Amino acid sequence: MWFDDWNDLLRVLIAGTVAYAVLILVLRMSGKRTLAKLNAFDLVVTVAVGSTLATVFLNSSVSVTEGIVALILLAALQYVAAIVASRPRIGRAVLTSRPSLLFAHGSFRDDAMRKQRVSRADVRQAVRSSGRGGLNDVGAVVLESDGSLSVITTADLGDHSALIDVDDQVPPAPG
Repeated sequence: MWFDDWNDLLRVLIAGTVAYAVLILVLRMSGKRTLAKLNAFDLVVTVAVGSTLATVFLNSSVSVTEGIVALILLAALQYVAAIVASRPRIGRAVLTSRPSLLFAHGSFRDDAMRKQRVSRADVRQAVRSSGRGGLNDVGAVVLESDGSLSVITTADLGDHSALIDVDDQVPPAPG
């Protein structure tokens, strides 16, 4: 349980060091987007990279070369997915979800919240996290594609142009 073999420890040291160095190289070459937290596909790649690295470290039936190929493949697939997602019409719709308006001008959008499985308490928490003490000066709360909640004050709504791609546009302020 505590110790099996010196060869196993040596393999972990060598394979782990090589795999880690290759991972750093692959991440530097593939760009910042590879481990970004922009959508579900980004999360999948981040988890898969960690799992692959752990497998190379600890599973002696997986060669270092196989692990390196897997890391490079994950980075390449993420690169292709990022290119597809950057195409506004088809790619983005297939690979990412649209942001959803959950709260606007003092009113919870219960249908959108139910559809997205977000509670009023979640929205209030996001408002508090943004440094606001009340909902009265919040113009919009948006559930973003990455699962985060964006809080925009009424004063900062401006011309609403940042909300163009949000499901259910922010209505004009009442009165």
